[in-house]
Amino acid sequence: MAQDKDLTIAYDPWHPLTQLTPARIALGRAGMSLPTRSHLDFQLAHALARDAVHIPLDFDALKQSLDNSGYESQVLQSQADTQADYLQRPDYGRCLNERSIQQLASQHSHAVDIVIVIADGLSSKAITNHAHAFLQRLVPALTDLDYQLAPISLVKHGRVAIGDAVAEHYQAPICITLIGERPGLSSPDSLGIYFTYHAKANISTDADRNCISNIHANGLSYEQALKKLLYLIKEAEKLQRSGVALKDETTDSDNGLAEQQQASINFLL
Repeated sequence: MAQDKDLTIAYDPWHPLTQLTPARIALGRAGMSLPTRSHLDFQLAHALARDAVHIPLDFDALKQSLDNSGYESQVLQSQADTQADYLQRPDYGRCLNERSIQQLASQHSHAVDIVIVIADGLSSKAITNHAHAFLQRLVPALTDLDYQLAPISLVKHGRVAIGDAVAEHYQAPICITLIGERPGLSSPDSLGIYFTYHAKANISTDADRNCISNIHANGLSYEQALKKLLYLIKEAEKLQRSGVALKDETTDSDNGLAEQQQASINFLL
């Protein structure tokens, strides 16, 4: 029945534009309704986005994976005890709970340059699919530049600002937070990177951070994201600031992306 109905879909003249964007455009219509196929595709995308938010991240498996790669890591938690608390009380997700504060305080900290924080955020899939793969590019790059790194902090129910307290504990001038971004209907596993220079708990604001977003299979590549992040680190050390006072002036050197952008320009002309 669905197949017969799809055969009667009215043609949409915008259909060629679907080659240039994953957005839901030119879906056509069957009578006064969406075609069955388009309706089912939407329901699937919506379900995947909901799963990304509600399925918990396996922190034990992530820590084991990092340990097996030779990365020292530790598991911390925000003041949000459950996912419901995390969604309903954003302020809980910005602060470490007392147990995590004591855990950090019990460590013999040494001078480090950079802290890397990984938080589940609003997409456990983003962390599961991309965090380790990106770290395998990031950590060697930072080590080659002679940066001293703190143990990687894995924070349950954490929001972006959760990295501030970790950075302040280690007195690290640079904080890099990897977090699962709010899922969309075309990208339920998008990874975001937030960079803060001289982060301070309860003092740093979103205006003090730089964001590199939309990192996933159909978005920004790991290599592109790493290039932008290393540029921001270099410029932040030179200017002694980050956030709105620090602009990303990198250019895309990925040939595939350049060709795609050129194709878009030619098509629109």
